[in-house]
Amino acid sequence: MKVINKYEYPKSTRESIQGLRHYTVDGEEQKLPSVTTVIAQTKSKKDKESIDRWKAKVGEETAEKIKNEAAARGTAMHKYLEDLIRGQRSLDLTTVGQDAQKMAEVIVDRGLNRCSDIYGIEAVLYYPGLYAGSCDLIGQVDGKLSIIDFKQTNKPKQREWIGDYFLQMAAYGMAHDAVYNTAIEQGVIMMCSKDGYYQEFVIEGEEYRTAKHAFLRRLNEFYGG
Repeated sequence: MKVINKYEYPKSTRESIQGLRHYTVDGEEQKLPSVTTVIAQTKSKKDKESIDRWKAKVGEETAEKIKNEAAARGTAMHKYLEDLIRGQRSLDLTTVGQDAQKMAEVIVDRGLNRCSDIYGIEAVLYYPGLYAGSCDLIGQVDGKLSIIDFKQTNKPKQREWIGDYFLQMAAYGMAHDAVYNTAIEQGVIMMCSKDGYYQEFVIEGEEYRTAKHAFLRRLNEFYGG
């Protein structure tokens, strides 16, 4: 696994505008909504009701606790992986940190070891004038130029549950292609549950093209189209 500075990714700052995350990207005049903001703000009524039902079932306080614990675990796992790829070692002796390290090691063993060249780590990607975001990894997976995303999960996922993750992959891929004149071939989600169960979801071909169109429809809806 080699880190190669093939593309010059921009610097950026983040800020909240009316509670929604936006990026100020070097070279862009306007503040751009994040990919996750666009997706979250255009969720279907069915998806929103499903979240509301879960909160009602477990209770608001418990739901918030679960969400915060998952976010902390995910942040620690990402940091461990990013440091490792950069040739550094991070040490977090908290319970969350140790759990996150075990999950990260599973991702390395099952997924990252198949990555050859790495071009971007936590790289800012943007589609001029439309949106921006921070991508976990851009590089070669099994010889294919890929958008790579690390995910932690409380329990294993089924493919039909993670459509929004695929939209995220498609958005990053389109942004990279637009700015760097590339042809991203696939999105790869490397996911580990808190009990160490690894899952990998690849989106490519017709499914990837369909996700691009779906994200563009959501983007149009976000902008009031």
